[in-house]
Amino acid sequence: MYTLEELKQITHKCRRCRLCRERNNVVFGEGNPEAVIMFIGEGPGYNEDVMGRPFVGAAGKLLTKAIEGIGFKREEIYIANIVKCRPPNNRNPREDEINACIPYLRWQVKIIRPKIIVCLGAVSARSIIDKNFSITRERGIWIERKGYFIMPTFHPAALLRDVKKKRPFWEDMKKVREKYYEIISD
Repeated sequence: MYTLEELKQITHKCRRCRLCRERNNVVFGEGNPEAVIMFIGEGPGYNEDVMGRPFVGAAGKLLTKAIEGIGFKREEIYIANIVKCRPPNNRNPREDEINACIPYLRWQVKIIRPKIIVCLGAVSARSIIDKNFSITRERGIWIERKGYFIMPTFHPAALLRDVKKKRPFWEDMKKVREKYYEIISD
């Protein structure tokens, strides 16, 4: 079994797909290595690629605000992505890129062992839950799998494009808080 630091070093040398050619930084993930809650997005954007940290642009600021809104600090949870390198022009990662990178995410989950996983957006939900997942129809529903409670919701970037998604996203975040307190009280 790897440590998070060993896994991080492995990802920094990764050349398994074309995304490594244009990256400035591998965006491994960050947060509490023993987090109960883990947020998983699709992949780094421009700001994330430059800084080497997940969710630091406008969508990241919105995510941080939502995390704080349900009573947590960003440092208390763990944030990662399906792919660790930025797809060109912030496009969605392609299937071969996801397949090349998702083993790293699986290792992160094995090491951190969160109880709650929040899939941020359709790419994350399709990669983790089901390839035919519809974020619009199925978001906000808990799925229990292999001892994890998985909640798919909108990606914060979608909220910036469509304000009508803010209310459902906030309702989902409140469900995350409720599930957290349910788990720790058991």
